[in-house]
Amino acid sequence: MRDWNGKRYWLVGASEGLGRALAERLSRAGAELVLSARSGDRLEALAADLPGRAQAVPCDVTDADSVAAAWERAGEVDGLIYLAGVYWPQAATEWDPGQVVKMAEVNFTGACRVLGHVVPAFTARDRGHIVLTGSLSGFRGLPNSVGYAASKAGVMVLAEGMHADLRGTGVQVQLVNPGFIRTRLTDKNDFRMPQIMEPEAAAAEVFDHISGDRFARHFPTALATALRGLNFLPDGLYYRIVG
Repeated sequence: MRDWNGKRYWLVGASEGLGRALAERLSRAGAELVLSARSGDRLEALAADLPGRAQAVPCDVTDADSVAAAWERAGEVDGLIYLAGVYWPQAATEWDPGQVVKMAEVNFTGACRVLGHVVPAFTARDRGHIVLTGSLSGFRGLPNSVGYAASKAGVMVLAEGMHADLRGTGVQVQLVNPGFIRTRLTDKNDFRMPQIMEPEAAAAEVFDHISGDRFARHFPTALATALRGLNFLPDGLYYRIVG
């Protein structure tokens, strides 16, 4: 199990939902945190509420200059956990260009901007821990998920490639793929969300996973198994089921 005591972690997307719940878990475990999101007020309030040391560093992951400035303010860290994400449910027949681009910019390209600073620093010193957040929706194309599922699939493949490249080095890459979590994002859905989790329960899953050494965790288990199983269906059958 990982020893969190005294370790310094940069959480990007920490102001609410899963990010906030995970920050609370990590702080109780003894980690010192650098908290980033767009809302400086929410970050300051969270930092004040945590039991351990925490620094609020506002950051807009869609802006390269903002990311660079946040990286400088964060200083040397032992790990990065990327949790930033935006979501609007929509089908291709209801394509909203601004929302689709925003999902790509925050969920995937934002991660690339942050990693552009973190990965070279970690590989140069041959030490570091990187955690990326994908989604069960990223395993295969789903209806009404234009933008979101594609952006999360990109994060998942990015994590897999980084893990392949960095195995055997001092830099560890891990991936978490959650299902539905009760947040302001899933409040937008007007359909039944199977096995929806509270942020605290999801944070417990993430914390347990990143305290160990395995590469990926997909949860909740039953939903993850069902969605991963769809990968083995031929296209004709798959699209008859989901379409």
